Amino acid sequence: MTAFPRGSAPPRVQVHRQTSSGRIALVLFALAVIGLVAMPWWAKTGTIRMILELCCYIAVAQMWNMLAGYAGLVSVGQQAFMGAAGYALFVLAQTFGINPFLAIFLSLLAPAVLAVPCYLLLHRLDGPYFAIGTWVVAEVFRLAASNLGWLNAGAGMSLSVMKDYSAFERNVAMSLLCALMILVTIGGSYWFLRSRYGLALIAMRDNPVAAASQGVDVKRLRFMIYVAAAVGCGLVGSVYFMAQLRINPPSAFDPMWSNIAIFIVMVGGIASIEGVLIGALIYFIADRWFGEYGASYFVVLGLMTVLVALSARSGIWGMISKRWDAPWFPIRRHLTLTKETP
Repeated sequence: MTAFPRGSAPPRVQVHRQTSSGRIALVLFALAVIGLVAMPWWAKTGTIRMILELCCYIAVAQMWNMLAGYAGLVSVGQQAFMGAAGYALFVLAQTFGINPFLAIFLSLLAPAVLAVPCYLLLHRLDGPYFAIGTWVVAEVFRLAASNLGWLNAGAGMSLSVMKDYSAFERNVAMSLLCALMILVTIGGSYWFLRSRYGLALIAMRDNPVAAASQGVDVKRLRFMIYVAAAVGCGLVGSVYFMAQLRINPPSAFDPMWSNIAIFIVMVGGIASIEGVLIGALIYFIADRWFGEYGASYFVVLGLMTVLVALSARSGIWGMISKRWDAPWFPIRRHLTLTKETP
């Protein structure tokens, strides 16, 4: 027991979570969201589509990061929920005549509902078996979409109702949806990690057995993260395929989305929001500059992922944070002692 000098007040413990770098990053994040909302007034249609694609990469990678980096669930089948939400959007808007912008939010019910039985089926698997199981589920979804007549089977569907809106109206809608997607996936993840559930999630990431022994409901928390990641990927799928105006089984359930997410998180830094942003920017620039080289380009990306995994397991952000302790999205709690004033 610590003794304090006679006549002096005992110190108070204060918890600090925000940092100077975090405050600066928060301001920049708010400005970026405002910039996304205002895109129709400063960017051309082609630029908006490029930024929308980048936002999709960030959102999908962050959902995969929450699954693998914190919940310990390595999935290679998140495209199942992207395709399910995308098809739900097209059916609601094209078949039932629901406003397509309202249909985006209604379409999120599809991944939310489908994620429940999928997790109940997959949670019995562990490690690589879980990853293989998620890929099998995505392939089942693709085969089902390829054979359902009311989804126009393998021919796919077009979102012709969007012709009722002008190009400017579509740009405004895409800009708002981009901002919403980033707020939900990045902002929502940051808020969750700073909550009491975030403490439990970090403890579970470090040692799930020890976390369970301290009262953390590991099974329930993993289920929550799985469903939330499914809904987040569903939002990405709805926004992306609305912008494409067309969907078919190969594109809706393209495993390339999982490859992109894994590359971004592994290169940028797993279990960190900062790493997702860095990795997404690297992938986006590389795809724009070297995507025309086809198979050779993918080989280079794969080798880069392996090299980073071997030489810097915490990714680029891990190397940066070891040198400079300046997190953009601080989630750690720092205790400081302050003397009680009389």
